[in-house]
Amino acid sequence: MDWFADPGAWEGRLVLTRGVALVYLIAFVAALRQGPALIGTSGLTPVPRYLQWASWRRAPSLFHLYWSDRFFAGCCWTGIALAVAALVGLADRLPLAGWMALWLVLWGLYLSIVHVGQIWYGFGWESLLLEVGFLVVFLGPAHVAPPTLGMWLVRWLLFRLEFGAGLIKMRGDRCWRDLTCLAYHHETQPMPNPLSWWFHRLSPRLHRVETLANHVTQLVVVFGLLAPQPIAGVAAAVIVVTQGYLLISGNFAWLNALTLVLGLSLLDGRWLAAVLPDRPADLATPTWHAVVVVVLALLVAALSIAPVRNLLSASQRMNTSFDPLRLVNSYGAFGSVTKVRRELVVQATDSPGPDAVWREYEFRGKPGDVHRRPPQWAPYHLRLDWLMWFVALSPAYGRSWLVPFVGKLLDADPATLRLLRSAPFGTQRPAAVRVLLYRYRFTTRAERRETGAWWHRTYERELVAPVTAEDLAARTR
Repeated sequence: MDWFADPGAWEGRLVLTRGVALVYLIAFVAALRQGPALIGTSGLTPVPRYLQWASWRRAPSLFHLYWSDRFFAGCCWTGIALAVAALVGLADRLPLAGWMALWLVLWGLYLSIVHVGQIWYGFGWESLLLEVGFLVVFLGPAHVAPPTLGMWLVRWLLFRLEFGAGLIKMRGDRCWRDLTCLAYHHETQPMPNPLSWWFHRLSPRLHRVETLANHVTQLVVVFGLLAPQPIAGVAAAVIVVTQGYLLISGNFAWLNALTLVLGLSLLDGRWLAAVLPDRPADLATPTWHAVVVVVLALLVAALSIAPVRNLLSASQRMNTSFDPLRLVNSYGAFGSVTKVRRELVVQATDSPGPDAVWREYEFRGKPGDVHRRPPQWAPYHLRLDWLMWFVALSPAYGRSWLVPFVGKLLDADPATLRLLRSAPFGTQRPAAVRVLLYRYRFTTRAERRETGAWWHRTYERELVAPVTAEDLAARTR
C-alpha cells in the first residue's frame, strides 16, 4: 500500500460496489412500483404540489426541471438498468471516467427521487445509500487500484453509522442502559419478520446479552475500524455478525443489509481472497484520480464538522442531513423503544349503517390478520406499511396523507390497491371506509399452540370514523 493505492483493498471494493449496486436496484424497483401511488401526479402527496413551494436549494432534484409520471418511471428504469450493469460487472469494464459517470448518474437519479419523496423517503437508510453511493463514484473499476483515501472514507462512514447508533441509545431510553430494551423491541419494531416472534420469546437473560452485545459492538469494537489491518478487519467482522443478527430478526429495509456490506468491504483482503476472483496483476493508478480523491477527502472532512458536533452533542439528533446533497450525514435508530404495539386496522363496508358488516384491508408487511405470520420483506422497503406504524404512534404522521388514502380506497384506485395485499371488495368501490386502532402483542407459547395465532389484539378506539365518498366531496367544497 502507498499513499494513494491500496491493492489489498481490491476484494473489499468489489464486495462494496456489487453490494451497493444491488441495493440501488432494490431502491429503484421500490420507487417504480410504489411511486405512482405515493408521490405521483394523482398520488397521496403529489410531487407537482410539493414542487410549488420546495426550492432547488432546499431539495435539489432533476424533477424541478420537468415532472411527469412517465418521466419519473423513465428515471426509475434508467436507475434499474445502470444498477444491473454495475451488479453484473459491466461497469468494471468501463474506463475510469465512464465508471465515475455511471455511478454519478445512479446517485443523481436517486437523490432526485429522495428530494421529492417527502415523508415517504424520510428514513435514515435513504441518506446512507446516497452517502455510500457517492463514495463509490470515486473508488474506481476493477482494473484501477483502490484509492487508499477512498477506502478510509468508507471506514469513516461505517464508524459514524455504528457509533452514532450506539450513542443515541445510551443518551435515549433508559431501557438501553438497564439492558431491557430488547424485551420489547422485537415485538414493537415497525415491521416484525418471520423470526421476530421467536426472538421476542427468548429469555430475559438472553435479551440482556443481546443488548449488551449491541453496546459493545457500537461503542467499543467500532473504534477498531480506525486501526490498521488486521484489527480493522476483526472489528468489521464483529459488525457483520451483529448486522446479520439484526437482518434475521426484523424488516428494516436495506439498513442492515447495506451496513453489512460496508462491514464486509473492510475485512482484510487476504480473508476475502479465498472466496473472490483473483485480482488483476497490474492495477492502474492515474494521477488525476489521486487528485480527485484527495479533493473528495477534503470535502468530506469539511462536511464532517457538523455531523461530528452532533455526534458529540448531548442533544444528538439521529438520521439528520446537514447538506442538501446528503454527502455526510448523522445516523442512529431507536433512541427510544415503544413498550406497547398499536396498529391501524382499515376496514370497509358495502352497506353503511348500524348493521354494517365491516371487512378488513390486508397490508403486505404490517401486522393485520392475527393468524398471518409476519412476512420477510427487507431489504425491500414497504413505505406505506412503515408510515402506518408511525401513525399508530401519533396521528400527526398521517396528517398529510391518511384522509387522501381513505379517499383512494373509496375510489378503489388501482395504484393504491397495488400497495396492499388484499382489498375486501377487490376492485369494486366500497360504500364506506373507517380506521380503527388496536393494541397488538405477540401470543404466548400456550396461545400459539392453542389458536395458531401469532398475534393477540385488543380494540382501543376509532381513529377515523366511517367516511363515504359523499363525505369527502363535502369536505373539499
